[in-house]
Amino acid sequence: MKIRSLIKSTAALALAALLTSTPTIAQESFTLRLAETWGPNFPIFGDATKNMAEMAEKMSNGRLKIRIDSANRHKAPFGVFDMVKAGQYDMGHSASYYWKGKVPNTLYFTSMPFGMNAQEQWAWFYHGGGMELMQEVYEPHNMLSFPGGNTGNQMGGWFRNEIKTLEDLQGLKMRIPGFAGEVFAEVGVNPTNIPPGELYTALERNTIDAVEWVGPALDLRLGFQQIADYYYTGWHEPATELQFLINQDVWEKLPTDLQEILRVSMRTASYDMLTHSVHANAEAWASIRDEYPNVQIKTFPDEIFQAMVEANEKVLKEYSKDDEQGQRIIKSQQEYLDKARAYTDISERAYLNTMAELKE
Repeated sequence: MKIRSLIKSTAALALAALLTSTPTIAQESFTLRLAETWGPNFPIFGDATKNMAEMAEKMSNGRLKIRIDSANRHKAPFGVFDMVKAGQYDMGHSASYYWKGKVPNTLYFTSMPFGMNAQEQWAWFYHGGGMELMQEVYEPHNMLSFPGGNTGNQMGGWFRNEIKTLEDLQGLKMRIPGFAGEVFAEVGVNPTNIPPGELYTALERNTIDAVEWVGPALDLRLGFQQIADYYYTGWHEPATELQFLINQDVWEKLPTDLQEILRVSMRTASYDMLTHSVHANAEAWASIRDEYPNVQIKTFPDEIFQAMVEANEKVLKEYSKDDEQGQRIIKSQQEYLDKARAYTDISERAYLNTMAELKE
């Protein structure tokens, strides 16, 4: 009995020693620097980064801290890709389609004209092979990319004049980035990309004739309703997904538990941003509707939509003509859209149509 007691006592002491020594390793802490494209305290977009950082710090019991530098600090809103790649920053928060001039295939991971809605696109990312394709694109640049928050279906933009025919688009100067800009260019628009902080001034001073930003919540704050009367419904970004970028070397230095905490924090903050967007847009649209009766909701005529659909197909073919990777991404998205939309049609769309009919 004494021998058994001694064995148990020795085992207990050994276990206690192991448990007390383990925290020495586990308590290693990390502070990561994140550069975001947005200005300080930018609503919804900036909230996503703050929420992610707060969750990561709490879940790690303070072992993982993330310091956020907004565009006013690092002075390079469209330089996030290069800064994270080079290791100047450990992380970034931006939108993948901003990098199409550097790496064309980054374009597909934000939102595509006439493509998936937020629900369908998330299903593609997490269950339909989208994450794997995105990592294939970013890996050669020593980065990981994760979904970083969705705005939902974006509005088609603010226009000073009503758009009735294709002629009305000829030479029109418009802030509209990404693939949608390429499509609009095919039908006569002169697209440009301007940092968020300069959009109101550009529209006010007639540097541009029209502006596409996000939706009522963010558009109201920038004051476009004070300048332009025509607010068009969307087609170009049905599920705009922002991104968290992480330097690959930094990621590999993190312990596996902190990697998982960071992964969960990013995913949760991304989902929270969508729900935040839905709520904020509903409230902002109610304010615009009540306080700015000059604003008219418009939908582009069928003639313009048909031209844009044809332009979209043309540009897609041009983009992927000699690009096997691009062809695989496009095929994956289109096949998943066909599958997911078939169910969306008999579920979400059917429900909304029924409710609309009941209110008539």
